[in-house]
Amino acid sequence: MQIVVVSPFLDRRHGTELCIIEQIERLSSKYGWGIHLFSQHVENIDGLLTEAPKSSAGAFICWHKVSDIPGPHLLKFLWWFFANRSTRKTALKQLGERSLLVYSPGINCLDANAITVHIVFHEFYARVRHELALLKMPVSKWPVTLHRKMYYKLIMALERRIYTNPRVHLAAVSNVVSAQLKKHFGRTDSVVIPNAVDTLIFNSEARLARRSVSRQSLKLDSSDFVVLLIGNDWKKKGLDQLLRALATIEIPIQLLVAGRDDPGLYRSVLQQLRLDHRVRFLAPSADVVSFYAAADAYVGPSLEDAFGLPVLEAMACGLPVIASVQAGVSDNIIDGRTGYLLRDPMNHVELAEIILRLVGDRSAAQKIGAAAAQYVKSSVSWDRNATETREFLENSLASRQSSDSAL
Repeated sequence: MQIVVVSPFLDRRHGTELCIIEQIERLSSKYGWGIHLFSQHVENIDGLLTEAPKSSAGAFICWHKVSDIPGPHLLKFLWWFFANRSTRKTALKQLGERSLLVYSPGINCLDANAITVHIVFHEFYARVRHELALLKMPVSKWPVTLHRKMYYKLIMALERRIYTNPRVHLAAVSNVVSAQLKKHFGRTDSVVIPNAVDTLIFNSEARLARRSVSRQSLKLDSSDFVVLLIGNDWKKKGLDQLLRALATIEIPIQLLVAGRDDPGLYRSVLQQLRLDHRVRFLAPSADVVSFYAAADAYVGPSLEDAFGLPVLEAMACGLPVIASVQAGVSDNIIDGRTGYLLRDPMNHVELAEIILRLVGDRSAAQKIGAAAAQYVKSSVSWDRNATETREFLENSLASRQSSDSAL
């Protein structure tokens, strides 16, 4: 079987993109599929080819590079949206391939047959809409805010067109996303295929072995209680509420925030809340285990998160976690046993109370971390994810072939 996979970029530093890499590597190596990958940038994919094999039989992953342009995110997305369609049409015509199943993580093209939904922008926009009101912010922020609003509106328009089409098969990365697809688009047929982690990389032993070095490199005292937040789009990840929660806690808890957002946007907030010396912004790293090794707990108070892979990685590493019920990863947490659930991500008082619970009883926190690690080790794997993805794609292809025959 051969398929087309469409994603603007793939690397192992981002949750959605990591998931696609883990899937296509296994679909190729384990099941013998041929993967035609259309992306602007890829890295760290095993067995990647830059030219399609002469024989279409057998397993392969071939990268067909799609052009990119500099500029604001909205313009880059529009270019990507049309350029990948043109590149696919030309490349597959030259290869003499028949029409192949098109698989996409999210909104990347109008002709996808199967889509794994990692975020529903209709739901996300509803939660951040009040933050985009121009009259409530300085004029200097209007250009960036208008850009964000235009991008969100475009994606939502595409969601309405694509996700309401019953011929497009949908997989959701969590029950949260599945419910959102039903709520906004009336889709009751989405398949839930949860994300996973590699426990050979993320485990308690690896974290504890590196704890001392990681904390020393960040100049953290052995007595410091350190909480961690990883991800991009810090507003969506709940950083604002986490900062407010820490400001109400008298214990000098240290916060590490890793991601690509601009820390400068939070400087004035940190000064107002008197958190200047308690918050450290870190650049993303391929060695993400070093972040978990330095932490005592992971806090993910997401306003909306289709999944939240860092929470699952932290659990695999044996860290006690706090996760918002608005994050899909909350499906994996038994409140009070394998982690803590934050019922209202906008309630910083509730968040502060849970953090204090972890700090106040470190023995109980360690037991919860151990239970979380055991759960992930026994119940979560990329092999299972790939098997379920294979079944989803095979069913999508069979359905399309049946529809084509009927016509």
